[in-house]
Amino acid sequence: MAVSTDTDLRGEPAADPGLIPAPEAPARRRRLPRSPKVLIGLGTLAVFLVIAVIGPWIAPYNPARSFSTTVSFPQPPSAGHWLGTTQLQQDVLSQLLAGGRSTILVAFVAGLAATALSVLIGVTAGYAGGLADDLLSMLANFFLVMPALPLLIVVFGFLPASQGGDDALIGLIIALTGWAYGARVLRAQTLSLRSRDYVESARIIGERRWRIIGFEIVPNLIPILASSFLFTVLYAVGTYTALAFLGLVNPNHWSWGGMLFYAQVAGAEIPPGLAVAFLGTSLALLNFGIDEFINPRLRAAGLSRRRARRDGLTGAARPPRRFVLGVTPVVRSAPVLVANGAASRHSSERDGGRADLPAAGQPDAGRHRRGRRPL
Repeated sequence: MAVSTDTDLRGEPAADPGLIPAPEAPARRRRLPRSPKVLIGLGTLAVFLVIAVIGPWIAPYNPARSFSTTVSFPQPPSAGHWLGTTQLQQDVLSQLLAGGRSTILVAFVAGLAATALSVLIGVTAGYAGGLADDLLSMLANFFLVMPALPLLIVVFGFLPASQGGDDALIGLIIALTGWAYGARVLRAQTLSLRSRDYVESARIIGERRWRIIGFEIVPNLIPILASSFLFTVLYAVGTYTALAFLGLVNPNHWSWGGMLFYAQVAGAEIPPGLAVAFLGTSLALLNFGIDEFINPRLRAAGLSRRRARRDGLTGAARPPRRFVLGVTPVVRSAPVLVANGAASRHSSERDGGRADLPAAGQPDAGRHRRGRRPL
């Protein structure tokens, strides 16, 4: 059996020995956000998560232990008490380490529950449409305009003392007031996605509705879900701290808000206040970083600035730090030139984009508008 010289043993065209084979294209990898905001936010949040896990175990003392029964004022930081003591002579560092678990656990439970509710209601309303969309949107609008903190104060007032320290229950109650905004955002995005070609194709071939939502729409909403989750966790941190500061949580259950409740008289709010502030800052930085990663305009602006800095461009050659949003550059159209009874509206294209110069052999249109005849 003769084998052609133009094909190899597998029947494929043989490579020309005089040509250099092109190198294989490198595999595309998903670019992860590497901005300073994301890195600082992730690092700070990781520290707080470690404290939440091992904090009560590494606390030097029992948070409820009182070291003196005669002194009635807080002690300053010392070798035995790195952050000092409270008015009841309890170690502040031990309370700070023990209270981080409750605050972070409530925040993440509220974030997960609120995100699940926003997906269930927002995506269903956006995809179903019709009466279901109207009813679910009305429910979301009701929770969106309802004052959350007064409602939570009333709800926590009816909780028995035994349930005032249940972190999971507190997180679920807070989640009931924090899902509406995310549901509105997801509904708007789903309204845009449900008319895409791949969703229409899945609907035409007979895919079930739940499968289209779960495998075609929700995966395209993951960046928005991550941003909504972080926003809800940040909301839950502030809400739980405020409720504990008002004394609506079991005072025997250690949390950073409970520390603020006990410290408001003695003026020792600095350690728990800084902990809440740094935790909120880490979540906000992560949220801003994700926004820059999923927003094409912000991502292109950041890449352009970094590329200009790498190339050594300075002055007017570098792109601006802030782009004007909502402004689209518009090319001014050329004036209508009349020659031999025919209107020409594309002189700018024939002249290489010079809309201010008349075409060759044509009179100046500006003189016609001013009533002056060409020379």
